[in-house]
Amino acid sequence: QVQVVESGGGLVQAGGSLRLSCAASGSFRSINTMGWYRQAPGKQRELVADITNSGSTNYADSVKGRFTISRDNAKNTVYLQMNSLKPEDTAVYYCNAAAKVGNFNYAYWGQGTQVTVSS
Repeated sequence: QVQVVESGGGLVQAGGSLRLSCAASGSFRSINTMGWYRQAPGKQRELVADITNSGSTNYADSVKGRFTISRDNAKNTVYLQMNSLKPEDTAVYYCNAAAKVGNFNYAYWGQGTQVTVSS
């Protein structure tokens, strides 16, 4: 099995910063793309940013220039540095890891971490 565990959420004032971390562990051959998604109350879960194991990144338009995704392949860990936070960034943030288990690829989700930005 594969476990995905997030940390780093919290309450911050608008304009502030937070850094989220997510580590994947367990039995897998490799971790491919890792990403951050978020879900605000009453809204669908949306992609925030993702990063391949070669370092290619992809960002939602709403966070470009403010958020930075990075990863440490040796630790199977992905980070999300969030700067210039806005109240509309308030959501539960989920980490997703695409892991190769045997000959197949599976997507694993963390339990989520709350980010609240006050105005």
